Amino acid sequence: MAYFGTNGVRGRFDELPPELALRLAQATGAYLTRNKGGSVILARDCRLTGGIYRAAATAGLAAAGCDVVDIGIASSPTAEFMVKKLGAAGCVIISASHNPPEWNGMKAVDGKGIAISRERGVDIEKLMGRSAPWNGIGRITKYRAATTDHAEAIEALVDGKRIRKRRPKLVIDCGNGTACIIAPKLLMGLGCEVISLNSHPDGRFPGRPSEPTEANVKELVGTVVSSGADAGIAWDGDGDRVVFVDEKGNYVIGDRVYALSILWKAAGGKLKGDVVTTVATSKAVEDVAGRCGARVRYTAIGAPALCEEMARGGAAIGGEEVGGVIWPELSMAKDGFMTAAKLAEALCEKSLSTWLEGVPEYCNVKLKINADGKKKGQLVARVLAHAKKNRLPHVDVDGVRVDLDGAWVIVRASGTEPYVRVFAEAKTQDRAQNLAKEYEKIARG
Repeated sequence: MAYFGTNGVRGRFDELPPELALRLAQATGAYLTRNKGGSVILARDCRLTGGIYRAAATAGLAAAGCDVVDIGIASSPTAEFMVKKLGAAGCVIISASHNPPEWNGMKAVDGKGIAISRERGVDIEKLMGRSAPWNGIGRITKYRAATTDHAEAIEALVDGKRIRKRRPKLVIDCGNGTACIIAPKLLMGLGCEVISLNSHPDGRFPGRPSEPTEANVKELVGTVVSSGADAGIAWDGDGDRVVFVDEKGNYVIGDRVYALSILWKAAGGKLKGDVVTTVATSKAVEDVAGRCGARVRYTAIGAPALCEEMARGGAAIGGEEVGGVIWPELSMAKDGFMTAAKLAEALCEKSLSTWLEGVPEYCNVKLKINADGKKKGQLVARVLAHAKKNRLPHVDVDGVRVDLDGAWVIVRASGTEPYVRVFAEAKTQDRAQNLAKEYEKIARG
């Protein structure tokens, strides 16, 4: 049975028992240290089951002979940053990202900062059951300054003096996730006036669901408007993706967050290289990159594909449609806190709504079809057959993306959840909605 999906292993508690987490961590540790040995960073998010999985992963990594550096409850970007800072062989993060609280999981990153893909996961699974001899087990230490180290590294990459002078007013929605650990301290340290929502860690996610969709951050939108704030910011459970709300109360979807990040990097004269993104990202990113003189390189969906493409060299920035942005000057992680700090810096020049005038407007619709196992492949295959039969321009690097006049639609199997996803984009909401429904119908057959 294959356990690794697009970006690690995820499941509900009854689907991912702690003993399986131990075996997977043991195999992952053996894989990460197979050539040079070394330490492995271990972190967890705020979920109620996190302590159990952390204990299991600690045992598994140490049994594989890895020296475990436990940084405690920390965001995924923090853990990935620490791989670079400490020169570790990689990291293991106990998290289910944006999934509901009954879920948990494990994702891994190698010593180069590249997330472990499904394909490399196959190699890891072959190592399950391997262990070091009794006198070769790894040491277990705690490192308590990881979040501080990460925040200080971000502060060094933005103009703190300018931010402290302007003192932008921000409403932040930490979603009771790991953003609570770093975001308030980081942004206040930069000189921002901060109003915090859902800012205490709680693995039940009582304030709102972990995924920062427009429907889930209505409190944030209302607070931005009522408080007269410059912007609102919300993260998912492990802090690698981020969304914004402008000063007028308009929700800024993840695609546009990435397009803004490209603009900000270009404005600072640091967009020296290509823009890397996924096949499911808005055409707005391509439009902005082209206007800034940058070439776009497309990848399959997911952090591993983005990291692998950026590692090939020549890339200035990377990102995906859900608001995950890679700032390679910091690390190879999708870092929602670096993106938030760049927003604070950008607000020193002009309002968020004014910045958004430089990002073309497209309308997006995202649907999910419940499907598992072979059924996922059957649904996607129907769309591919439709595209070929009707001679429609398409690419099948990850699912099937069909390019139409001024619009596109992609149908792909989720690598982490029991769904087939249908994304559609067009200049009008009606056309995007109609395309999504049309291709959902085609997929269902």
